[in-house]
Amino acid sequence: MSEVPQGVAMPSMERRAPRPTATMTMTRDGANGVEVLLGLRSPTMAAFPSYWAFPGGGVSRVDAAAVEQLEGLQGPQAKTIACILREMSEELGLAPTLNGLVALNPEVRAEIIEDKTRYLPLALEGHVPHERSEIKILCHRITPPFGPVQFDNAFLHYHAGLADAMPKIDLEPQTEFTDLMWDLPVNILARWARHEIKVAPPVVTLLMEIERTLSRVNRSMSDAASDIADRLPGRRSILFAHGVEVVPVKTATLPPADHTNAYLLGDPEGDFILIDPAAHLREGMEDLATAVERHKGNLVALLFTHSHGDHLGDIGLLREAFDVPIWGSEYTAKTVHCDRILTDGETLTLGTTAWEVLITPGHHPGHICLLGEAGLIAGDMVAGIGTILIPPHTGDMEVYIEQLQRLKQLKPHLLFPSHGPVIAQPTRVFERYIKHRQARHQRVLDAVSGATSLTQISLQAYADTPDAHPGLAEDQTLSHLLVHERNGFVEQSEDGWKRMN
Repeated sequence: MSEVPQGVAMPSMERRAPRPTATMTMTRDGANGVEVLLGLRSPTMAAFPSYWAFPGGGVSRVDAAAVEQLEGLQGPQAKTIACILREMSEELGLAPTLNGLVALNPEVRAEIIEDKTRYLPLALEGHVPHERSEIKILCHRITPPFGPVQFDNAFLHYHAGLADAMPKIDLEPQTEFTDLMWDLPVNILARWARHEIKVAPPVVTLLMEIERTLSRVNRSMSDAASDIADRLPGRRSILFAHGVEVVPVKTATLPPADHTNAYLLGDPEGDFILIDPAAHLREGMEDLATAVERHKGNLVALLFTHSHGDHLGDIGLLREAFDVPIWGSEYTAKTVHCDRILTDGETLTLGTTAWEVLITPGHHPGHICLLGEAGLIAGDMVAGIGTILIPPHTGDMEVYIEQLQRLKQLKPHLLFPSHGPVIAQPTRVFERYIKHRQARHQRVLDAVSGATSLTQISLQAYADTPDAHPGLAEDQTLSHLLVHERNGFVEQSEDGWKRMN
């Protein structure tokens, strides 16, 4: 991502209403206390691949029809309940009843997996129990606005009773989960904090809420669920990893993104820094201030990954609000006064956490990434949504690809981009970026053989991407051409561009 190039008009992005979804927080009484069920999402899943998460999915027309035709599904949350009953039948092969969980007939479950519309007729025929039973809605959370699509997720709860009384869960018929885990919330959170496992951010904060509440209600899950459901929890931290909290800030960035991720990075109860606080509007400043005030540690600095306008906030307001030093690279210091100049290879010690500074030019001179055990603060080297622009005159396409290769070799645990959600598969993403940019680099060179003007070259180079914005295609084609010119493969004259060999 970056600022939209001068002279390029981008269509405005209109957000649709959040899509309704539902997930099941299932618990049971284990030998050492209340255990929670999580499933390991397949690495091929589009959302949260290789993450531990709750079972669930999107509310569909099947669920709306179920509310109309099945007895016992009434009330304002009826479609949500119908959704989770259907999802549990598919993903777990289980149905909650007033007498506990029951396993579905494998043939019935296979029909539903093959065609979810079969759920309703099978339920009407009595093959799938559909009692609301003791399902509670704990809370609703809306996906943060770092992506163009948001979800209004209902977190539901069902307590399955004694572990020994539960039917066995068979994962073989379904494809969403590759493994299941029952464990105490405190154990899951400890493994997550050590970066041993990846847990979906909303699951992390709900597990924290469950653990806090259990400690107040004598470890009774029934009482804890009622307590959580009766309260209206305030805004929760968005924890991409232990010690990595994100605060999306609305900015004028490249669509489809319309927010920049500011990060609170460091020890959750010690020193931390605020990265890319890009707020210019009151709402963004308030969000940042609230997050900093909520943090239990000590804010020691503001850090800017680079000096593009969608990363620099209102410096005067930021200094007034936080009154801490500003850190950045030597190049960033040309735009904003930096109290500390960061250099490649130095270590930032933030409480019990350590982060290595990496100067990664290409997208922009002096661009900074930070590498720690939790992963890589990636800035604009990659994006969780949309694309990364390499400005022709301040960026360098060749250097950018070289830096991507460098970052790939570091094998970070996770990628924390400036735009979009956390990236769970860094190696795969780096390989895709490198392959794509190298292929485009060659296509641009090949196009010069039959075209001379920038517009003609970009049309040929982007012929495989007909939906590419023409202005952005020309902008990026020029970035490639400048590298080819420097390397002696093309030359620009009054007549346009031509191949040199």
